[in-house]
Amino acid sequence: MDVLIIKIGGNDIDDENFLLELSSTLRNVNEPVILVHGGGKEISRLQAQLGISPSYVEGVRITDAESMVLVEMVLCGLVNKRVVGHLVRAGVDAIGLSGIDRGLIRAVKMPHPEIDMGHTGIVTAVNPAVLRDVLEIGLTPVVAPVCLGDSVHFNVNADHVAGAIAAALNANRLIFLTNVPGVLKDDELVAEMSPMQAEALIASGTINGGMIPKVRTALAALQSGVSQVAITNLAGLASNQATVFRLDRA
Repeated sequence: MDVLIIKIGGNDIDDENFLLELSSTLRNVNEPVILVHGGGKEISRLQAQLGISPSYVEGVRITDAESMVLVEMVLCGLVNKRVVGHLVRAGVDAIGLSGIDRGLIRAVKMPHPEIDMGHTGIVTAVNPAVLRDVLEIGLTPVVAPVCLGDSVHFNVNADHVAGAIAAALNANRLIFLTNVPGVLKDDELVAEMSPMQAEALIASGTINGGMIPKVRTALAALQSGVSQVAITNLAGLASNQATVFRLDRA
């Protein structure tokens, strides 16, 4: 499908200048766009204010029932409406959604051999018709990564939600916006990368930390049929400077 999926992270989503620049950039994009956002920093901030200690395993937030209430408040309310408000004021006809709305994204508890992950989930299915309906009437969906379970709601990594949406729509492009212009090797941007090259850079430690799940999600999206996946920052989105992942590069 001719659609651009953009995932924006929680580190930038409370930055007024970032949101103004993003909204201005998207106003001039001449193709359908779906935004997926995180909000982990603000979830942790609210947890601290309420005396709840955030818990993580291998970098993944463990979302207990008490914290899930905060996750929905922050992601579906505060953050989602902040992003939608900036877009609408900039002239982008945006609408806020979550994975719960119309059963857009279904999830189950994330498995772990030793730890109960609570309401932390993984995507099991995406209903692409929900997004197609919205896109066909000219709206820009802004998706919060709170997803529908059989009896509860789940907090799902926004990178994984963006990848699942891109795969379900067979999107032509998926872009992960970060605070760096892409994958760096010896302080130089790697412009193009194959799965084999990516795995080698992960093994060598060149790709590390929070960049690893983004790269792995990028590779999974390629394998699922997304034509092109990129990692970049906001400046790179406007200038087309990025690390682009392709299956057809040896």
